[in-house]
Amino acid sequence: MLNLNDIEAVPDHSEMIARMSAQARHADEINNGLYERYNVKRGLRNADGSGVLVGLTSIGEVRGYIIVENEKAPIEGRLLYRGIDIDRLVEGCKKDHRFGFEECCYLLLCGKLPTKSELESFKEMLDDNRRLPNGFAEDMIMKAPSPDIMNKLARCVLASYSYDDDPDDTDTENVMRQCIRLIGQFPTMTAYAYQAKSHYYDGKSLYIHNPQRGLSTSENLLQMIRPDSKYTQLEAEILDLCLMIHAEHGGGNNSTFAVHVVTSTGTDTYSSIAAAVGSLKGPKHGGANLRVMNMIEDIKAHVNNIDDDGELKDYLAKLLRGEAYDRSGLVYGIGHAVYTLSDPRANLLKNKARELVEISGPEFQREFRLLERIEEFTPDLFAEIKHSDKHLCANVDFYSGLVYSMLNIPKTLFTPIFAISRISGWCAHRIEELAITNRIIRPAYKNVGKKQQYEDLSERV
Repeated sequence: MLNLNDIEAVPDHSEMIARMSAQARHADEINNGLYERYNVKRGLRNADGSGVLVGLTSIGEVRGYIIVENEKAPIEGRLLYRGIDIDRLVEGCKKDHRFGFEECCYLLLCGKLPTKSELESFKEMLDDNRRLPNGFAEDMIMKAPSPDIMNKLARCVLASYSYDDDPDDTDTENVMRQCIRLIGQFPTMTAYAYQAKSHYYDGKSLYIHNPQRGLSTSENLLQMIRPDSKYTQLEAEILDLCLMIHAEHGGGNNSTFAVHVVTSTGTDTYSSIAAAVGSLKGPKHGGANLRVMNMIEDIKAHVNNIDDDGELKDYLAKLLRGEAYDRSGLVYGIGHAVYTLSDPRANLLKNKARELVEISGPEFQREFRLLERIEEFTPDLFAEIKHSDKHLCANVDFYSGLVYSMLNIPKTLFTPIFAISRISGWCAHRIEELAITNRIIRPAYKNVGKKQQYEDLSERV
């Protein structure tokens, strides 16, 4: 393990850094009115909040509204993988009493549902790729653990380049091989990074369990992160559902768009996927369910009786007015950039969570009821306080944190589990970008900085 005490101390430059930071803030100031003048699509969003159309894809589709007479009209949300509703995929796997994440991976990568034999062969390939190369865990994870699992996951992805005999070839077959390897290894990398973090930073015992052949991705992850490797069938089913509904969400979400941007340069698979992991690490993207959980803890700390609807509404109003918690004016987990009337992922997760709540004891039952009431009260309060007719619904992050908590999964693994799922979508979009596009993605920025005259060093003050 890296010992920070062995590194020679760098002299204190805090005063100079503070001065440079102040200069940078002043130099980077841009009048907000200029964005409107030059019709800048901030955040690649149109004025109505919809995303700027920058590409075409056949992989995933997110439907939350339709355009009627040039205006957005809300509809019940739909999420489609290669043209198939996520609800239908979940229903089909549930009917057959089988895990579905691996089937979603195949569908996203290949554009079609696998036959029974193709699915079994794909699972075998994942089994063959779940173990890390010899020495990888010791050299890349145990000797340099990280307090943040996403940071370690990104480093593991980049390090995988050195363990690949043909890392730079962007031919479809080679990229597919690399993608299957990463999909198989992400749970193992994550589990080992978590165990290293728990041991070296939290002082807990170190447990390293090998991935087991014949187990699904959700089963393998649960048995690798738990000291006794034990889990129930219901726990594995619910985690499998979480993986299914997070696997893909169109080409415009931040991490997937990062894959398209980096892939368009012609670089290797590992660089592209590492960029996506870095994007997902951000609290505005993959860390959103942590924001929900932290907000819920704040609500419970400041509302004396969370069963009192009036008291709860009063505090939600404070949140929306920016008078409480982080003063953002938001109720995290309520509202989505695309979905309006409903988020199909949230509906699926909420229904499955009910099964777990019934056997999880009164504490989780009460918290589940609290989430339901926040989901019920917030849209009307938002409309009243914000003077807005925007349609709000609970998004998938609203219930996922509670589900992970009921599964006894620590918070530090919430976002990495998202990555274990979304790697399948990232890989599908990388293959698509390589197949259909031969142009580097390069949007424009207009320079609005002030002109300056060069001064000789002796004349500067």
